[in-house]
Amino acid sequence: MNLGKWKEGLVESLELPKDLVYGAVLVSITGRQEILIENYRGILEYTKNHISLQTKTCRLVVRGKDLDISYYTNEEMKITGRIDSVVYEN
Repeated sequence: MNLGKWKEGLVESLELPKDLVYGAVLVSITGRQEILIENYRGILEYTKNHISLQTKTCRLVVRGKDLDISYYTNEEMKITGRIDSVVYEN
């Protein structure tokens, strides 16, 4: 059995949180005004219309107007402004 499939089966059977096991990014959006991002690795680009973040598995791009990083820690960040789109890129 493939190690990846074995791990996935174990995570499913034990009902473990995937964000903890895989380090997956968590994105919570409140309307068009606020987005909370957990498990990101770094800020790649930051302008008022475009914020690009590196996650463990992809790049996460937030586009909009008057975007602002309200706060960030090593594990989470809050972006406010008018959010037009959130895109996952390879």
